[in-house]
Order: sequence, then C-alpha cells, then structure tokens
Amino acid sequence: MNIQVVGVVGAGVMGIGVSQNLAQTAHQVILLDISEEILERAKQEIKKNLRFQGLFKKGEKTDSPEDILQRIKFSTNYQFLESAEFVIENTTEKWDIKQQVYEKIDVICPKETVFAGNTSAIPITRLASATKRASKVIGMHFMNPVPMKPMVETIRGYHTSDETIETAKKLLAQMGKECILVNDSPGFVSNRVLMLTINEAIFILQEQVASASEVDRIFKTCFGHKMGPLETADLIGLDTILLSIEVLYESFNDSKYRPCPLLKKMVDAGFYGQKSGQGFYTYN
Repeated sequence: MNIQVVGVVGAGVMGIGVSQNLAQTAHQVILLDISEEILERAKQEIKKNLRFQGLFKKGEKTDSPEDILQRIKFSTNYQFLESAEFVIENTTEKWDIKQQVYEKIDVICPKETVFAGNTSAIPITRLASATKRASKVIGMHFMNPVPMKPMVETIRGYHTSDETIETAKKLLAQMGKECILVNDSPGFVSNRVLMLTINEAIFILQEQVASASEVDRIFKTCFGHKMGPLETADLIGLDTILLSIEVLYESFNDSKYRPCPLLKKMVDAGFYGQKSGQGFYTYN
C-alpha cells in the first residue's frame, strides 16, 4: 500500500522543496510552521517554482500548479498530523528546537508513523531519543533543490528498524528518488566532508589567497564539480553552514571543525547567501 499522507515540519528552503516534490508525486501534504506569514511565503515560493518548471516542460502532460498546490495543507496546527503516515522534519539545526518538535509530534502522531529527520549534522540517534518510537526514526538528508535531486542520503540511527528503512525507501521511490544508506554519525558522510571543505574555502578567502570566484572556478574546472564550495555555501545558506559546522565542532571536540571567523561575521551581518540576496555573491 502506498504512503499517501505525509507531514512536513518546517517551511524553510528544505521544507518547501520536500513539500513540492511530495505534492508533485500525488501525495497529500501537511506543511507546518510557526506562523501564517512563513506559510504564505512558502506557498508563493512553491507556486513560483512550479510555474518555472512548467516553462521547461511545455508539451508534457503534467498537473497544473493549482492542482499540485491543492494537495498541500498549510497550517500552524500540529494536530493535523494525526492523519500522517510519515513525517519529515526540516527545522533549524538547533537541538533545543528539534527536541521540542519531536516530543510534540510523538504524542500526536499514530504509533505506526515513521519520523524522518532531514538534518544537516545532528545525529539521528539523538533525535530518536526525544521520542518513544526510536525504532521508527530515520535520517533522510535531502539535497537542495529537492525536486531536482534524484538521490537522498539516508541514515540508520542506533535503534532504526529494518522495517522503518524499507518504509523510507518506499516513500523515496514514490517521490522518484533512490537512497544511499549510511550509519549514524554527526554530519553523516556528505556534510562531514562538505562542511570541512566549505569552511576551509572560507579560510582561504579570509586569508586573501584567492577570490570567491577563483576558488569556485578551480573546483569546477579542475575537478569537474558543477558548483564550487562557496557557491554551494550560498545555496545551502551560510546560517545553516555555521550551525552545521558548530554541531560537528561540539560533537567531535576536534579543532579541524572550528568555524572560520569570516563565516561568523557574515552570518552576524545577515549575509546568508541566495535566500538573503547576499553571500559570497550578490543575487537579485
């Protein structure tokens, strides 16, 4: 039986992408956040994304943006998760916030509901500790932009059951995605490597070894990367980068994860990357 109703907690960049992808693959979505303003912004962003995609799919038979949006319920009321078969959590990379969310949804959701943490660095076993269903908690680290990325880094927590893994694989297949299953560790595989790379690239910029465009061009032309590390940082969000590298620093107590002072300064200045219009590059 297909998973039909999916809760998505957090209507930021990742929550928007996950909700859009789910709605485009015929799922009923409950998108939650703390304010109507955030939800309205998310709705407009999804509408814009769908229309933009439509320009590239002229002639293809696809659902209209209006039909897709009808499948998403935008709400601040967590009680709607009573009907969710699966919940994907996308809140900010702060443990105290995530802990409160998991404690809340654990009480509301049916005992069969699987929880997936779409987190950049916080261990899945730690997320599961905030619930009474540790065997039903898994990590699903989506990449941005979610609808366009075919692979999801999926993380087995200490208590995650084989049944939960199969359920997660099933949902991802319904979304048109595959997964690579890894074991739990702060940052997992992708961000344990990526955050170090981005942080070191920012140190290079701070030390004036090279400009942002020169750093990125080296990675694109010498290694064949589609994006350089600083372009990638702007896409993810420098605030998220900082929170993630701080989680790694705290988790491993290793100085190699010390956040670059320039990164902290840019976040303090409100330069978050694409979502704020200014990061290592300027965006309209």
